[in-house]
Amino acid sequence: MSVFTHSLDGDVATIVIDNPPQNRFAPEFTQELSDAVDAITRSPARAVVLRAEGPDFSYGGDFRPWVGADRTSLRADFDHALAVINRFEQLPIPVVAAVQGLCYGGGFELALRADIILAGESARFGHPEQSLGIITILGGIQRVAERAGRARAYEWALTSEQVPATVMAEVGVINRVVPDDELRAEAESFARKIAAGPTRAHVAHKALLRSWATGGIPAADQQLSGLAVPLFETEDVKDGLDSAAKALKEGHPRPVLPFKGR
Repeated sequence: MSVFTHSLDGDVATIVIDNPPQNRFAPEFTQELSDAVDAITRSPARAVVLRAEGPDFSYGGDFRPWVGADRTSLRADFDHALAVINRFEQLPIPVVAAVQGLCYGGGFELALRADIILAGESARFGHPEQSLGIITILGGIQRVAERAGRARAYEWALTSEQVPATVMAEVGVINRVVPDDELRAEAESFARKIAAGPTRAHVAHKALLRSWATGGIPAADQQLSGLAVPLFETEDVKDGLDSAAKALKEGHPRPVLPFKGR
């Protein structure tokens, strides 16, 4: 049974987790997610929505195949899954996640790869790994620490507490909480808004934040000019600067441009 489906509607791609009743990641999830990333990379998509069917986002990985597995096969499987999910994280366009219900384990780790996380009022997040005696094998604890700090990340990994969306918004793990019945529409609307923006600039900002995450402000500063200067050769920047300069000269408000993403 498939776990992920993907589609494209105009400038917005959508990846859907649909493996009821718990939307667990069966072993085939890595190939399906890899296929989705490949398809989006080849497409004209300028933003991505990650969402799930059913009352819950995902309970995480299906741990049953791990029972009795040897160390070599486990490491190979985990390394491959991490590589695939990191490819999703590194998509060169903004990704918006819409999370409802329980977002647990690997599901939480996948949602953390999104650039923007919107959560319904019902959403709860957590790391169940300690209840199995294992760790967050897809990089969850360090990504929570990046957003909310070491203290919160370690506490939640120690306890497997189900943390409400409101708390996650307060500490900066997610962006905001919306009513459950508005979640999907809100995520899609936000994705379409940013898809209509200057895509190349969005990509550069994402790259700067990735540099900052690995090497701090000095690393991001080193990348800054190399990312900023090529933008001035794009149609979007040329149109934006010309129209802004003209509006300033004529004393008019700066116009809102239909950016092309090139």
